[in-house]
Amino acid sequence: MHLVLDLDSEVPIYQQIRDRVVEAIAEGALAPGAGLPSTRQLAVDLTINFHTVNKAYDLLRREGIIRINRKSGASIRPDVKEPSTDDLRTGVDWDRRMYTLLAELDVRGIPKEEVMAYVEATLGGFPGKEGGG
Repeated sequence: MHLVLDLDSEVPIYQQIRDRVVEAIAEGALAPGAGLPSTRQLAVDLTINFHTVNKAYDLLRREGIIRINRKSGASIRPDVKEPSTDDLRTGVDWDRRMYTLLAELDVRGIPKEEVMAYVEATLGGFPGKEGGG
């Protein structure tokens, strides 16, 4: 697994790891059921502290994106791309996250048409989506 991180970013490294894993799943680079490197191995590969990777994996686990088994390690949940009704259980407030992102775009003066075009192009680029590969 190849992750590109920005060590100078204001976004914490654990959050960047989490985000890159989610993006890799959406893009089809990581398939449901695929295994992930151990926290120690990924830390060595990225030359960062393994506790940082552990924090990212724990966040992904709590969000229901990966499973962690002490014997077999971490893997992408086989049902990760299936519709879920357990958003309340995972504590993810999708409406709030989307609202904040859209508010940031509005504050920066990005026109609605440009936002909508970007959303449609991005969703269309994900495998299995209309217009995607």
